[in-house]
Amino acid sequence: MILSGFHAVEERVRAAQEDSGAALKMRIYFSKPGPRVKKILELAKSAGIQCEQSDNKTLDQMAAALPEGAREHRGVILEIQGQEARPSNIVDFDVWLERFKAARVGQSRTTVVILDSVTDPHNVGAILRSADQFGAALVLLPERRGANDVAQNEVIARSSAGAASWVPVSVVSNLVRAAQQLKDAGFWIYGADAGGVQVQDGTFSKNSVLIMGSEGNGIARLLREQCDTIVSIPTCGKIDSLNVSVAAGVLLYEIYRQELSSK
Repeated sequence: MILSGFHAVEERVRAAQEDSGAALKMRIYFSKPGPRVKKILELAKSAGIQCEQSDNKTLDQMAAALPEGAREHRGVILEIQGQEARPSNIVDFDVWLERFKAARVGQSRTTVVILDSVTDPHNVGAILRSADQFGAALVLLPERRGANDVAQNEVIARSSAGAASWVPVSVVSNLVRAAQQLKDAGFWIYGADAGGVQVQDGTFSKNSVLIMGSEGNGIARLLREQCDTIVSIPTCGKIDSLNVSVAAGVLLYEIYRQELSSK
């Protein structure tokens, strides 16, 4: 696996600082060590990751197989071998849910995000970034009909500005069943769509699930039927709707804001 870009590389190196086994499977290649690259090299040294100076032509060749949006390496590339390419934030949903149930007494607010048919990896990455900034505990992705390969998708890693190395992510075969399991565990399910309760007029529960659907088709019918409430963001523009990642950021902020105001 090849990762490029300052944020994605830096955060993956930070994650490896706590796992010496992972660090042994990584190597950094860099060209001119500017300030950002020097910072990454210092982190890599403390994590035990080998670093090798090269040239931009070699880095261009290494990045050539990446998606177009990830080929601009900015002078640094992280190469990851074997199973260590799978980040530690990929979790088993059933295990996560059992741990939630065991620790729920007296716990703080917990937010889960479900992405239904969000196929653009740029959007998934941006949502992961908002999930990190506003404290979401888990992001659920479907095995099918979605950009879900967070471990291997360089576009998601770059678009998340490194958050893909930190935010717990689980890929499940059936989002409807997962939503029902969350509801049975005490979560309130909120679907984001037009025509719902305007977000400023509602209150999110302590344990909330936020479902974001595709920009074209919205939330699938069976998944929408799991929703306790549909929430909407009031807008005043001329176009139809917000980008799904922008909408997710707005709603995650509101959930976080309500948590802060309740303290």
